[in-house]
Amino acid sequence: MLAERGDEKALVEVAGLSYEVLLPPCVAEKLRGGEGRPVTLEVYSQLQTDGNAGRFVFFGFTNAIEREFFEALLTVASIGPKSACRAFNAPMHRIARAIDEGNHTFLRSLPGIGQQKAKDIVAKLQGKVARFLLIQEAEPVEVPPPTPDFAQEALAVLLQLEYKKAESERMIAQTLEASPEIRDAEALLAEIYRRQKAVTT
Repeated sequence: MLAERGDEKALVEVAGLSYEVLLPPCVAEKLRGGEGRPVTLEVYSQLQTDGNAGRFVFFGFTNAIEREFFEALLTVASIGPKSACRAFNAPMHRIARAIDEGNHTFLRSLPGIGQQKAKDIVAKLQGKVARFLLIQEAEPVEVPPPTPDFAQEALAVLLQLEYKKAESERMIAQTLEASPEIRDAEALLAEIYRRQKAVTT
């Protein structure tokens, strides 16, 4: 489950444990609005050592092809995992196209990529990024607006009156959209009745 999402990292809960996962900006954008929902990430892990101690750093992607593009960038000697992660602040297919076309100007516009690194990336990867040109720019997760408590109360009443659930939810949604000033179940039910009466007369 996606517990938290920031601009550069996410907190993901797995089997009761929480893991911090670093996210490229273009991946973080895809997860916008997904907090509290199940999420599946392809993860690249790096072991960082400090003396005798070591810890894993995780980098997250929304699919295996994105992770493979990240790994391809790491084959460039002057690019490390964190700098590669920061560099993906544009859609990945745009970056792949810049590499394929040898567009140094675009590559230099990416965070942490200067003139020499742009040259290194093109020299290493040009002609090897065809599959990454097809990466789609996914839409951010859409989260439905929260249902107020009084709407749930009104729904329970309609179900007791033997209205079907789908019909009840539709009437409630349409009524709240038309009359957003409603703030309690009684007023909501009265307005639903008024709208139904207007249709039948």
